[in-house]
Amino acid sequence: MLTNIILAAATGLLLVLLHPPFGLWFLAPAALAPLLIACAREPRWQRRLLLGLASGYVHWFGLCPWIQFVLEVHGDMGYWGSRGTFLLFCLLKALHFALFAALAGWAMRLPWAALAAPALWVGIERTNGPFGFAWLTLGNAGTDMGLPMRLAPITGVYGLSFVFALMAAVLALALLRRPRLHLAPIALVPLLMLLPALPEPVTPDRHVAAVQSNFEESHYYSRDEMAREISELALLTTSQVLQPGQPKPDLLLWPEVPAPLFYSTDGATRTATESIARTTKTPFLFGAVTYTLEGAPLNSAVLLGEKGQSLSRYDKMYLVPFGEFVPPVFSFVNRISDGVGDYAPGQNLVVTRLNGHRIGTFICYESAFPHFVREFPNAGADILINLTNDGYFGRSAARQQHLQLARMRAAENRRWILRPTNDGITASIDPAGRVIQQFPEFVRTSGRLGFRYETTKTLYTKHGDWFAWGCLILALAAVVYAMYRPNYSRPSAP
Repeated sequence: MLTNIILAAATGLLLVLLHPPFGLWFLAPAALAPLLIACAREPRWQRRLLLGLASGYVHWFGLCPWIQFVLEVHGDMGYWGSRGTFLLFCLLKALHFALFAALAGWAMRLPWAALAAPALWVGIERTNGPFGFAWLTLGNAGTDMGLPMRLAPITGVYGLSFVFALMAAVLALALLRRPRLHLAPIALVPLLMLLPALPEPVTPDRHVAAVQSNFEESHYYSRDEMAREISELALLTTSQVLQPGQPKPDLLLWPEVPAPLFYSTDGATRTATESIARTTKTPFLFGAVTYTLEGAPLNSAVLLGEKGQSLSRYDKMYLVPFGEFVPPVFSFVNRISDGVGDYAPGQNLVVTRLNGHRIGTFICYESAFPHFVREFPNAGADILINLTNDGYFGRSAARQQHLQLARMRAAENRRWILRPTNDGITASIDPAGRVIQQFPEFVRTSGRLGFRYETTKTLYTKHGDWFAWGCLILALAAVVYAMYRPNYSRPSAP
C-alpha cells in the first residue's frame, strides 16, 4: 500500500510541475502513469479512493498555494485560519481524483484500458466546473505544443487531456507488462499530424488602447483619492489616442474593476468615464460595480459609445469562490471583496455590435470555463476581451496560470483575445494561443494591443464539449462492463 501511495502522490506532483511556475510541460505524457499503475495494482476500490485523495491533495496543494495567500491577506483570516481553510479546500477538490482512482482500477482491467482510462479522466475532468472550482486541466500543459494544440479547435482542451492521458496509460500498461496489443492505441497519436496546422503568426491590422491601472488591492481609496486616480488614468488613456501619426484605436480598455468604480451610483465616476469616451471620440470598455434592481452588487463590463452613451453592459456570470461569493460549505470564511458584500451573478450573455463588428467580453475567472467562453464567438463575437484583475494573487504564479487559461480559450475558438488587467499580465493573444504582446507587470502604464477580427467558427465553438461528455458516457459504460466482466485476470505488479 505504501508503494501505491507514493505512486499516487507522484502523479499529483507531476501534474503540479506541468504548469507555472515550473512549466515542465514535457512531463505531461507521463504524469498520470504512476497513479494508473497504483490503481491497477490495488484490487479494492476503497483503497483506490484513498490513493486518489492522496494524489489530488498533493496536486491542489502544489498548484494553488496562492489561495491561502488570498485568504490570509485579503480575507483577514489570519495565519492559521487561512491555512486550515486551504487544506479543507484541497481535500474537497481531491474528491475528483478519488472518484477517478476508484473507477480507474476497473478500467485498467480491460484490454482497451489505454482508451477507457483516458476517457474516464477526461469525463471527470469536465465535472470540475459544475461541481466546484475550475482551474488548469491536464490539457492546459499543451499550450506550447504545436501538435497537440491542433486538437483545441475540435475537442477543446479536453482533447489534449485525452492525448496526454492516453500516452500515460500506455506507459503504465507497458510497465505492468500487459500484452503488446493492449498498447496499440498509442498509434492514434501520430494521426494528430493529419489535423489542420495552427494558424501562422500574422501582423495585427487593428489596435485598442489599453490601460494597466496598477491599483493596490489592500488599500482603501477615499473619494478624493479615487478622483485623482481616475484623472491620472484618463490622461494615460487619452495619450494613447492622441499620438501623432497613430491611427485611432478601435476601442479603449480598462481592466476588471480594480477599485471601487461605482458607475451606476457615483455621478463623478460616470461623468469621468463618459467624458473620456467623448473627448477621444472612441468607444470605451471598462470594469465597474453596478447593481441589480434589488440592490445587489454586480461585477460588470460597461461599454460606452464615442459620444459617451451607454451601449451595453455585461454582468459577470461565473463568480470567484471566496472572492465574490462564499461557497456554502465555507460559510465561515470572511469574504475577500470588501465594501460591497457578496456579488450577484449576471443572468445574460452579451455580444455587442460595434462599428460593423461584434465584441464578446468575459471577466477574469470566467476564462477557466471553456464551455462558457465559446458561447461568445458562437453568438457572433469576432473579438474576445477578457477584463481581468489578478492583483489579489500578489506575485504568485497564479497570474501566469490565469494567462495560460486565456491562451487555450483563444486557440479553441480561433479568436484573438485582448486581456487588460489591473497589474498584469496585460496581453494580446492570437488565435493559436500565442502571446503576441505583453505589458510589464506591477506598473501603471498604457499602450496599444494589436489584433484582427475573425469570423470563422471552429467545431468546438459550434458544438462545445461533445468530446468530453462523450468520453464520460463511454468510460462509465466501460467501467460498469469491467465491474461485472467474468473471469478477468488481475495484472501482476511490475
